[in-house]
Amino acid sequence: MLDSLLPGASLLVTAWLFGGMLLFSAGFAAFVFKVLSVAEARFLIRKAFPPFYLFVVGSSATAAALCWTVDRWSALVLGLIAITTVFGRQVLMPAINAAADQGEKRRFAKLHGASVLLTLSHIVASAAVLIRLAS
Repeated sequence: MLDSLLPGASLLVTAWLFGGMLLFSAGFAAFVFKVLSVAEARFLIRKAFPPFYLFVVGSSATAAALCWTVDRWSALVLGLIAITTVFGRQVLMPAINAAADQGEKRRFAKLHGASVLLTLSHIVASAAVLIRLAS
């Protein structure tokens, strides 16, 4: 019985991951900088990103576990999303914040760009898994 639920469950959790990342990155973050002052937006984003990263780690790890018997390639991709998000949260995010606090604009731009690329790669990878699981 559990085997018959795994394909649908893995698809749903992957869709949750993809939708959450897309909404947060393209919707929430952009909206915050449009409606708040730079100082308020920066404060709110710094508070929002740690839980966002935990959402991505938890969702991608859960989806990877659910996919393991359904599609190993998808499980590996989702596992890589979880692992690289831990790096983003624990290493990249503090470095970005430190560069911003110290006024190191060039370093901030480089680190922020890496963070954006990492998130975009997660969105694209989760979309590929979603398409693969849905077909």
